[in-house]
Amino acid sequence: MNFDQLVGEQLKTMDKLVYLQTEIERCQEVKKQLGELQDEAEIGEIQEEIEQMKLELNRIQQVFEQQTEEVIRSYENQRFETVS
Repeated sequence: MNFDQLVGEQLKTMDKLVYLQTEIERCQEVKKQLGELQDEAEIGEIQEEIEQMKLELNRIQQVFEQQTEEVIRSYENQRFETVS
C-alpha cells in the first residue's frame, strides 16, 4: 500500500476507536443509571457488553498502532526514494 492508502485505512480505524469509546461511555452511563435503580440483572448484561467493547477497543488500538508504524515506514521509504 502507498502512503495515502495507509493513511486512509488509519482514518477508518480511528473512526472505529472513537465509536467504541463513545459506546463504552454510553454503556457506563447506562450502568450507572441502572445501578441507581439497583437492577442487578441488567447491570450484569451491561457490564458484559462493556467488557466486550473494551476487548474490541484494545484490538483496534493494536491495529491502529501497527498502521501508524506502517505509515511511518511508508513515509520514510517515499522520502528516501524522492531523495535518491
